[in-house]
Amino acid sequence: MDRTGIIRRRIRKSPQVIVMVVSILTIFCISTLGFMYLEAYNFIDAVYMTIITVSTVGFGEIHPLSETGRLFTSFIIVTSLSIFAYSISTITQYMFSGELRIYLKNYKVNQLLVKTKDHIIICGYGRNGSQATEELLSLGMTVVVVDQDENLTDTIPAHPHLIVMAGNAIQDETMVRARISKAKALITTLPNDADNLFVVLTARELNPRLQIISRASEDHSYAKLKRGGANNVIMPDKVGGIRMAKLIAQPDIVEFIESILLHKQDEVNLEEISCDVLSSGNIHKSIREFGIRDFSGANIIGLKTSDGVYIFNPSPDFKLSPEDKLFVLGTPRQIESLRKLITDENTSHTQPYNRFAEKDLKDQLL
Repeated sequence: MDRTGIIRRRIRKSPQVIVMVVSILTIFCISTLGFMYLEAYNFIDAVYMTIITVSTVGFGEIHPLSETGRLFTSFIIVTSLSIFAYSISTITQYMFSGELRIYLKNYKVNQLLVKTKDHIIICGYGRNGSQATEELLSLGMTVVVVDQDENLTDTIPAHPHLIVMAGNAIQDETMVRARISKAKALITTLPNDADNLFVVLTARELNPRLQIISRASEDHSYAKLKRGGANNVIMPDKVGGIRMAKLIAQPDIVEFIESILLHKQDEVNLEEISCDVLSSGNIHKSIREFGIRDFSGANIIGLKTSDGVYIFNPSPDFKLSPEDKLFVLGTPRQIESLRKLITDENTSHTQPYNRFAEKDLKDQLL
């Protein structure tokens, strides 16, 4: 929503402002027409006389007024004073009731949103939404949080890559204002499954290419959200229950995986690398030919083929294509070396990775 739209919305919520404007225009028109009719002033003289009368500046009359003209002028003075007193009261109320503060806040948010693209929209700043926001910000992504509770949005800590806006996420105008057409992904974590479904339907309609992740509470909502356009549906209660069971059955495996996913970025990462960055000379080369482990120190623990098939611990003879995606485990330096390796036209000139230059991967995970 642009600046004009915000002003119109605020005016609709403030009927006193409408009354004030209409009253001022009405008294101005009545005064001008009255001087033209009663005193035979031309339009310019009538407007001038109206201005000096309404403003009570005390200038002299253009022409001597008749008794009727004096009575009319007195009526205009008294009436205009009443209207201006009401106007001052309305403006004061507008300023101190928070309307002005809200307008300025929304204007600032709109100015930031105009320059925003490839951002992540998070609908609902509850337990799940706040955790998702914190994680995405730690990864350096730009996040736009949408929540209809203005008291809650005012308490969200400021961050250079965070934009917070108050609004109802199920409404089209809110999503348009959040620049959903330029967004990279959307996460909806509203407590009500029906509201999440509305958000998914709206988001998919406004941006068909958007990646959408939705929260769900009920089992029957899963299929509806998927049909509505959600790429992934997360059920926190079910995920939590499965994790608890896994901690009983396979505690070390669960803690090992979490240590990878939750470790700081400067220690070890599990990252997704798209093979569309392959240089022309490296297309359809096998993993063995790249010598990824020897030259980068990173490990390919899995990949996703162009057909959407997941392969765990792929064979060294697997040939990579631009449509594949690699799941790589390693330190930031190792992963960066792997990126350079697969984009280099002449991999034979790449210097082998020195395993002893960094701590052993196992030590970093402990």
